[in-house]
Amino acid sequence: MIVPSDSSLIVVGAAAAAALAAFALVIGIALLRQPDPVRERLAAFIPAPRSLEDLELQQPFVERVLRPFLRGIAAMVVSRTPQSTLENIRRNLVLAGSPGALDVRDFLGIKGAAALICAGLVAFALWGTVPSYALAAGIILALWIGYMLPDLWLRGRIQARQHEIERALPDALDLLTICVEAGLGFDGAMLRVTQKWKNALAEEFSHALAEMRMGVARRDALAGIVSRTDVPDVATFISALIQADQLGVSIARVLHTQAAQMRTRRRIRAEELAHKAPVKMVFPMIFLIFPSLYVIILGPALPAIMDGLGIR
Repeated sequence: MIVPSDSSLIVVGAAAAAALAAFALVIGIALLRQPDPVRERLAAFIPAPRSLEDLELQQPFVERVLRPFLRGIAAMVVSRTPQSTLENIRRNLVLAGSPGALDVRDFLGIKGAAALICAGLVAFALWGTVPSYALAAGIILALWIGYMLPDLWLRGRIQARQHEIERALPDALDLLTICVEAGLGFDGAMLRVTQKWKNALAEEFSHALAEMRMGVARRDALAGIVSRTDVPDVATFISALIQADQLGVSIARVLHTQAAQMRTRRRIRAEELAHKAPVKMVFPMIFLIFPSLYVIILGPALPAIMDGLGIR
C-alpha cells in the first residue's frame, strides 16, 4: 500500500482550490451577465442620456434647416434695412398674431428667399430667349415682386385676423355680460370666454389674463389688447372698461351697454355690405353673365342675320 506524501497532498489540494476558484469565477460572471430587475425598473423611469446629434435630429426640418438658412439671408438684409422699417415689420407681425412664431429676422429671410426664388425662375425662363437688357430688367422686376409678396401675405393675415376679432367681439361681450351678471368677476368671465372659444379674440384675452397673473395691472393688460389688435371696436370696448374701473362704475352695466352697441354696429356693417352687393355684381354680370345670355338668345338668329346682311 502506497501512502501519499505531504507534497502530493499539497498539489492535489492546490488543484482542487484552483478548480473551485475557476468554477466560482464562471458562476460570478454568469450572474453578472444576468439583468438586474431593480436596475431595469429604474432604467425604465430614468431616460437614457442623448447625444447632441440625437437632440438636433429630433427637431423638425424647419428648425434644423430652413430657419438657419432664412436667418443667414436675413443677416444680409437687416444691415441694409432702416430701423423704422424693422419696427414696422415687428408691429405687423404682432398684429398678424405672430404666424409660425416668426420674428423680424425670419420674415426678412423669407422676403430675401422669395426675391431670390422669383429672380431664379425668371432667369431660367428667359435665359437665351430675350436680349440681355430685357433679361436684366426681368430679373430686377422679379426681385422686387418676390421681395414684396411676403408683405402682401402679411397684410392679408392682418386683415383676416382683424375681421375675425370684429365678428367675435359682440358674442364675446354677450358672454361676458351673462357671466358677470351671474356673479363671476371680470377676470373669471374672460377666462370663461377663453375656455369656450378658440379664436383670435380668445387668444388675446388669454394673453391678457397671463399678464395679469404675472403682476401686470389690469389697465395695462387690457391696453395691450388694443395695441396687439388695432381694431376700433376693441379700442372702444377697452376704453370703456378702463374708465369704468377708474370711476368705480358697475362693470356689468358697462358690458351690457357695450354689448348692445356692438350688436348695433354689426347690424349696420351687414346692411352696408348688403347695399354694396348690387354694385359689386355689375362687373361679373357684364363680363360673365351677359355674354352667355347673348349667345343663348342671339345664337339661333345669327345665321338669318348673316344671310340678311349678305355675310357668308
